[in-house]
Amino acid sequence: MATSAAATEAPAPAAVPNPSAAPDATAAPSPSATEATPATATATATGEAAEVTETGETADSAGSAATAAAGAPADAIPAPSTAPVPRPAAAPTSLSPSRAGDFMQCPLLYRFRVIDRLPEKPSEAATRGTLVHAVLERLFDAPAGERTAPRARALVPGQWDRLRESRPELAELFADDPDGQRLARWLGEAERLVERWFTLEDPTRLEPAERELFVEAELESGPRLRGIIDRVDVAPTGEVRIVDYKTGKAPRPEYAEGALFKMKFYALVVWRLKGVVPRRLQLVYLGSGEVRTYDPVLADLERVERRLRALWDAICEATESGEWRPRPTKLCGWCDHQAHCPEFGGTPPPYPLPVRARESGGVPQGRMGAD
Repeated sequence: MATSAAATEAPAPAAVPNPSAAPDATAAPSPSATEATPATATATATGEAAEVTETGETADSAGSAATAAAGAPADAIPAPSTAPVPRPAAAPTSLSPSRAGDFMQCPLLYRFRVIDRLPEKPSEAATRGTLVHAVLERLFDAPAGERTAPRARALVPGQWDRLRESRPELAELFADDPDGQRLARWLGEAERLVERWFTLEDPTRLEPAERELFVEAELESGPRLRGIIDRVDVAPTGEVRIVDYKTGKAPRPEYAEGALFKMKFYALVVWRLKGVVPRRLQLVYLGSGEVRTYDPVLADLERVERRLRALWDAICEATESGEWRPRPTKLCGWCDHQAHCPEFGGTPPPYPLPVRARESGGVPQGRMGAD
């Protein structure tokens, strides 16, 4: 894996039309997970760094969609609430990098998030990451010469207000902070992360082809892959660079593969959509002020595709059998679902999907399979 301590600028990227854009793409019916269809694509820019759910909704739109589906009277006035509206359970039909990581970490965690859709409390760290992503995206709305650190810092309060409006549940983050001191420190940390970015990349020399780009591709006889790419740069020569912002610190080498897996996932989707292997994958770690890069080759993407097919087989097997085994790790201490986890004396909620008898010789849960 090639790494660098400072960003290496690619040739000045040229803004190009998004070749995978499709009108009303996100409203298209979701194909069955078992359908074998050629690679298909949808793409649309989003205003926030929102995680895409397995049903094709962003986290912000899920609650309103569920409310509409409930059939409330047209003149009904909903009671004020900051809690997300639960959605009915459904079998997974697609795979994002985050949910793939959940299953590899702990199959039961995947079930709680994707099938049971158990609520989780918003965290300061994750919300700060969403805020920083929004600021870095909006900065490119300004002309190149006006993309300065003071301007970026000034965007933080407004983007925080916008984020709270779209996600009312975030109000609970600082509910116990009446004097606002903790919120002020938190916003100050976000501002410092934004400012540090300017020591790693020069936005006056960048013209991203895409920002916060939703991408989707369906593999033949495999899962539908989807996610949001922070930034796509395209050089005049056609070389593609995929960039991902990280508000945490760069991991030690022995733990670097997890973050790189997400980037290879996106590279695979881009390859399937455009027939082009990205020239570079770039991880920008704002927490530690580092930039790490990896230049993939076709064999990398073919290997990732095989691993994802094996992972999807394991997910489908667990979905049909209802067997979702917990996998205890040090990360369990940060899990919101200990009350439902057998490892902590809890009981999972009743399984909400039909179950079939598990056949012998099934795919072990949570395993990636041989390359």
